[in-house]
Amino acid sequence: MNITLCRAFHFNAAHRLHNPHWTDEQNREVFGKCNNANYHGHNYQLIVKITGAVDPETGYVMDMRALKDIVEANVIERFDHKSLNLDTKEFEHLNPTAEHIAYVIYNVLRPMVDGDKKITIVLYETERNFVEYTGD
Repeated sequence: MNITLCRAFHFNAAHRLHNPHWTDEQNREVFGKCNNANYHGHNYQLIVKITGAVDPETGYVMDMRALKDIVEANVIERFDHKSLNLDTKEFEHLNPTAEHIAYVIYNVLRPMVDGDKKITIVLYETERNFVEYTGD
């Protein structure tokens, strides 16, 4: 029996979408206000989903408290109230789009969750704009 457990988190971060290989005009054309030279911020909603077999002894797919501790220590503390472009090594050379943020979070968490479990990252940049990454 496979079950998916979900835990929601949130963090606030600023970023600037910018491709250094493009002209300022190209960046403004593609990224619009998200290319603001002084950055802009989001209240990100993060949902981490873990799918796997239910342990017959505990009844858990994974201990929710353990998942909470892992995400808070390795994702929230790393990105909350930061400028992703300026304050994090992950985005020094990677444009911090929602797609890339979800990808980075997945790769931070993957080694910390049993390999027989599937991880899905759902990241809401706004209540209407979100991405989902499953490591595929």
